[in-house]
Amino acid sequence: MAALAAIQPCLWFNDQAREAMEYYVGVFPDSRINSIEAYPDESLDEHFAGMGGKVINGSFTLNGIDFVCLDGGPLFTFNESISFVVSCADQAEIDRYWAALSHVPESEQCGWCKDRFGVSWQIIPANMSELMQRPAQVQVMMAQKKIVIAELEQA
Repeated sequence: MAALAAIQPCLWFNDQAREAMEYYVGVFPDSRINSIEAYPDESLDEHFAGMGGKVINGSFTLNGIDFVCLDGGPLFTFNESISFVVSCADQAEIDRYWAALSHVPESEQCGWCKDRFGVSWQIIPANMSELMQRPAQVQVMMAQKKIVIAELEQA
């Protein structure tokens, strides 16, 4: 068994943890669901009421990075204060991830998008800092939703 990373992101879903894990492992290479544990019997604790069949602990790997998740109910929701950065090798990779992850058009700005579960992502070129050297490049980026490398290079 491989050693766990010292820090792992944990995603709290209302009731879509299993669906989200299945979706994400289909989007990212080198990904897999490692384990899914269902909530124990509802009679063991009041917090388990109504949680039968839902995920109390899911473990999955996305592109070599370990995550955990759970179905915790509607008390907490995702927001843009936390996002995951996806560094892409080229425009084709940006386009592929954008098509898979961007599901909330009003949340798109400067390479940021939000997926159908409400998780925020930054889909950017790996050389983003090189593409932001001139004021004109910054202005172009600020007007973009999905990052278009050619437009930044031409600015």
